[in-house]
Amino acid sequence: MKKYKRIFTVVIDSLGVGAMPDAHMFGDEGTDTLGHIAGSADKLNISNLTKLGLANLHPLEGISPVEKPLGYFSYLYEASNGKDTMTGHWEMMGLKITEPFKTFTENGFPPELIAELSRRTGRTIIGNKSASGTAILDELAEEEIEKGHMIVYTSSDSVLQICGNEETFGLEELYRCCEIARELTMKEEWRVGRVIARPYTGKKKGEFVRTSNRHDYALKPFGKTALDVLKENGYDVISVGKISDIFDGEGITSSNKSRSSVHGMDQTIDISERDFEGLCFVNLVDFDSLWGHRRDPVGYAGELERFDEKLGILLEKLSDDDLLIITADHGNDPTHTGTDHTRERVPFIAYSPSMKGSGKISDSDSFGIIGATITDNFGLSMPEGTVGSSVLDKLI
Repeated sequence: MKKYKRIFTVVIDSLGVGAMPDAHMFGDEGTDTLGHIAGSADKLNISNLTKLGLANLHPLEGISPVEKPLGYFSYLYEASNGKDTMTGHWEMMGLKITEPFKTFTENGFPPELIAELSRRTGRTIIGNKSASGTAILDELAEEEIEKGHMIVYTSSDSVLQICGNEETFGLEELYRCCEIARELTMKEEWRVGRVIARPYTGKKKGEFVRTSNRHDYALKPFGKTALDVLKENGYDVISVGKISDIFDGEGITSSNKSRSSVHGMDQTIDISERDFEGLCFVNLVDFDSLWGHRRDPVGYAGELERFDEKLGILLEKLSDDDLLIITADHGNDPTHTGTDHTRERVPFIAYSPSMKGSGKISDSDSFGIIGATITDNFGLSMPEGTVGSSVLDKLI
C-alpha cells in the first residue's frame, strides 16, 4: 500500500556537493559546487535548505548545521560514465549509461556533418565551435540576420545547438532545421544527446536576448524507466522545466515549460495545490545555464537564495501524504577551470510533514535510488535491468 499520495522531486540542476572518487579522470579534482559557492558568497541565506539538513550533510562556510534537521539526507554517487544532464536524469529513473554521449567541444562538428546539414536545410552554416550561447549571438547574429546564414554551435555537453532570430529566421524554420539535425545526429559517430533550438530576438550586438521558445530534441531513453512504470499503472507524471525534453516525452502524462527556475518553482507551487496522485518531476536549469557554465559563483548564490524563498512556500503547501525529494544531476563548480560540468556526487534530501525521524542515511552508489524509492512507494517494481534500490523504509 502506498505511503505517499504525491511525490515532488526537484532537481537543482548542477548543484554538486564534492568531487567523485574518479573525478581526476574527468579533470575535476577538488571540485565542490555548493561548497565553493558558499565560500564565495558574503552570506549565503538558504534557511529552508538548512533546516532540511543540507548543512548537516555537507560543510558550508558561514552556515552551521541545525540541531534537529527536518529531513533525511545523504550523498548519491553517480554510477554512470558521464557528467551531463541526460546521464544524471536517466540514472535517477533507473538507466545506467556506460558509454558517454558524444561531445564535439574541442574542434566542433565534423565537416561531413556540417556539409550535410547545410545541404538539407539550404543554409550556409557559421559558428561550428564550442561557445557561450550569449557570446556567439554577439559574435555572429548580425551576420545571420543580414545574410540568412545559420548559427550552429556546441558546448561541453553532448549537444548541437542552432540559433534563429524569431523575426527574420522564424520559429517554424528553426524547428525544421533542428528536426533535420536530429535526424542526422542519430548516426552513431555523430550521435549527440540533444539538438537544441535556441531562438532569440534583437537586431544588433548587445541587444540580443534568448527567448523561452527553446525546444530540445533529445534521444529517447534506451529502456523503460520509473516514469514509464508510473504512467503505465495509471499514475500522474507531471513534468516541470525540461524534464519532458530530457526523456523525449516518454513516461510523461503532462508537461509544463518554464521561463526560468523561479517560474519553475512557481509552477511547482501551483501544482502542489492540485489534487493528483503520482509524481511531479522538476528541473531548474538556470543554476547550470546562467551561472555554472558562466563561472559566476555570486550569481549562482543569488539563484540559490531565490530558490530557497520559493522552497519555503512549497514546504507550507505540503501535506502529510506528500514527499519532497531535492537532488541534483551533476556538478558545475563556478570556481573551476573551463566551462564544463564537473564530476561530483549530489545531495539527496527527503522530507514529509508526516515524518517522525530525520538525519543522515547511508550514501548510495547510484542516483537510481530516486526512481526505485518512487516506484516502491506506489507498490510497483522497477523495470528489469535498471539500477538503484529503494530507501523508502528509511524515511520514517
